[in-house]
Amino acid sequence: MQVSGETSVVEVPAGTGRAVRVTAGDRVRLIDPQGGQVGDVFAFTDVEHHSASHTRAATSRLFPAIGEHFMTQRRRPILTLVEDTSPGFHDMLIAACDPERYAALGATGHRSCAENLREALAAVEHGYSGPTPQPINVFMRIPVQQDGRLQWLAAATAPGDSITLEAVMDCLVVVSACPQDIVGINAGSLSPLVIEVSPP
Repeated sequence: MQVSGETSVVEVPAGTGRAVRVTAGDRVRLIDPQGGQVGDVFAFTDVEHHSASHTRAATSRLFPAIGEHFMTQRRRPILTLVEDTSPGFHDMLIAACDPERYAALGATGHRSCAENLREALAAVEHGYSGPTPQPINVFMRIPVQQDGRLQWLAAATAPGDSITLEAVMDCLVVVSACPQDIVGINAGSLSPLVIEVSPP
């Protein structure tokens, strides 16, 4: 972790995950330095975690708008979307990639966001051991067609695009620079993401 003034900076190497602890009011800026890279984002307290389904129920959207909250499984706000300099494509429909997904794609042993989450939680000694929550898939482009089908399109972010979340409660934020290089959601080769945490 690097600290610049009061802002801490954590690089998430391509295909891996990192966790940062944040305090209510902190701003978490997720940056795509090279462009075209999807990130899976998770948020945990000691007893709650972000829930995509509860968020959709609260906002009546597939993804929150600026100023709206991401909710936990207890229907409480944990993060707020406060800024987005990217083209605005994000997803909360698709599950985190996992070993079973890659096995089905013929790539047994491939890194996954689910394993990145477990490694990041273990690195900070967080005790969550339940099922992998459905992530906030930032920069991921999965448009819904009129017939209900989903398209899997490459991320449209340009170098330096970012999305900023504000912590509503003290929590642990985990970011995985998604290692998916078989289904074309990442544009070009895999690349890192950067987490910037700034106090209020």
